[in-house]
Amino acid sequence: MDPKLDTEPMPLSDCVELVVQQYLTDLQGETPSNMHRLVMEAVERALLDTVLQRCAGQRGVAAQWLGINRNTLRKKLQSYGLET
Repeated sequence: MDPKLDTEPMPLSDCVELVVQQYLTDLQGETPSNMHRLVMEAVERALLDTVLQRCAGQRGVAAQWLGINRNTLRKKLQSYGLET
């Protein structure tokens, strides 16, 4: 196996596509509903949580990384129950 394949990062869009494909497979033929909302909320929650952890809980730094203001970050954290 080529060692470069293990070290090259996968584009974020490819990661999302893989997870969505698996989600649809896991439904086993059931019709999905509200997928846009489901995916957007799951991605945003994971993004906020991960960035906040990487910033050691410093909301000002996290807001900068995310390109949003601190009040917006605070509201989003509250809405997802991620308040620290």
